[in-house]
Amino acid sequence: MYQLKSAVFAELEIKKSRFLGQLYPIYSRAEAQALLQQIRQQHPGAVHVCWVLLCEGDSGLDDDGEPSGTAAKPMYNVLIHKELFNVLAVVVRYWGGIKLGAGGLTRAYGQAISDAFKDAELIPIEILSEAKLKFEFADESSVRRLCEQRGAQIVDAAYEDKVVLHIKIKSTELQALLDETYNHLRGKLEIETLD
Repeated sequence: MYQLKSAVFAELEIKKSRFLGQLYPIYSRAEAQALLQQIRQQHPGAVHVCWVLLCEGDSGLDDDGEPSGTAAKPMYNVLIHKELFNVLAVVVRYWGGIKLGAGGLTRAYGQAISDAFKDAELIPIEILSEAKLKFEFADESSVRRLCEQRGAQIVDAAYEDKVVLHIKIKSTELQALLDETYNHLRGKLEIETLD
């Protein structure tokens, strides 16, 4: 899975209709709705503003009056094919006076998003894992140092009968950190994974 480093744009003209393909890095439906409102205000003469949102727990799509399945679905297919996430894809259409038909619309909307991808810089999405590490007070500084060396983020620290560090780390690094910490503390470590 990938996400955009920054917004990208493309313009396509087919039979005098203009299609403005736009891709934005987005992390919530509220952020997407605010951006869509801005886009509609910037393009008051547009006949359609079709969009697809892919982000955790808040995905959606809208053909905005185009025949069902001819706008948002081909845009969605491009995003899935490119393995893109945390993205808002928008195509603004200005009517050119010539009907394109269902096939023409499908190709145009998909092409507008594909063309925008030509300038996109993609960043791999890192999947994070969480864990709680419980150990003796005397070992706190060395465990924090190990976490720092492995790139783990300390979310919270609790001080009970022992220190409990709640950490987030790249999933690919979790086991190495747990093994290294366990060995460093000679087995005096309690681990609770939170995934």
